Amino acid sequence: MDLLRAVVQDQLKTEPPVIEIGDMVRVHVRIKEGARERIQVFEGLVIAMKHGGISETFTVRRVSYGIGVEKVFPLHAPNIARVETVRRGKVRRAKLYYLRGRVGKRAKVKIRI
Repeated sequence: MDLLRAVVQDQLKTEPPVIEIGDMVRVHVRIKEGARERIQVFEGLVIAMKHGGISETFTVRRVSYGIGVEKVFPLHAPNIARVETVRRGKVRRAKLYYLRGRVGKRAKVKIRI
């Protein structure tokens, strides 16, 4: 049990990226294809953050060719190269699931100044 606790504390020492709900983020993910490794970028809006501690995850949503695509990323995963914040959003909810049913300008989040 102490070994597990030490591993979790070691993982938590590295500073995770500071992201909040409503932020437009660019997630750089390491993808392994056979012996090769490449970085794939997924850009979208953070609509949810769940759990906490070492198992914290965040959901990123974007519309690609008219179809909504959502991906869930673990915050402390080693395969996430980096997360950059493109712009901050001004929201009043913890979960932005209502954006799934909206299209066009109604699906936008205001910019935080």
